[in-house]
Amino acid sequence: MRVHIVAVGRLRAGPELDLITDYLTRFDRTGRALALGPANAIEVEDKKNAGMGAEAALIERAIPSGALVCIMDERGKLMTSPQFADTLADWRDKGRQDVAFVIGGADGLDPAFRERADAALSFGKMVWPHMMVRVMLSEQLYRAASILSGGPYHRV
Repeated sequence: MRVHIVAVGRLRAGPELDLITDYLTRFDRTGRALALGPANAIEVEDKKNAGMGAEAALIERAIPSGALVCIMDERGKLMTSPQFADTLADWRDKGRQDVAFVIGGADGLDPAFRERADAALSFGKMVWPHMMVRVMLSEQLYRAASILSGGPYHRV
């Protein structure tokens, strides 16, 4: 199952981008034997500042056809890392070819787009900087693959 992180905005070179690249590379290595991956990050940018509706249109064009759409939203479901791993495995086992994790812009996601999503995931009630959500999601993807492979990365 291919994994796509679709995010509004561009990350410049720096520690956040380095972490994302590292965790997604680890995810690809660990997930390959589990039929998870590859993972990629897709950035969209509303250069005209036309608002959430325009961002939603860019996001929709970036998501592969037929992909399961999971939005990152503070109103989403809270999960433990093992629950997240089980959720990924369940989506894979149900035949999903693609899953797209969507991270909105500074104003969040367009409400209509949010309503159409297949799932919503939260990293807590606090609002996180979008660049940090990308890092945390990348790390959790690697952690999920490690959990599913029985690797030592995740300790309870």
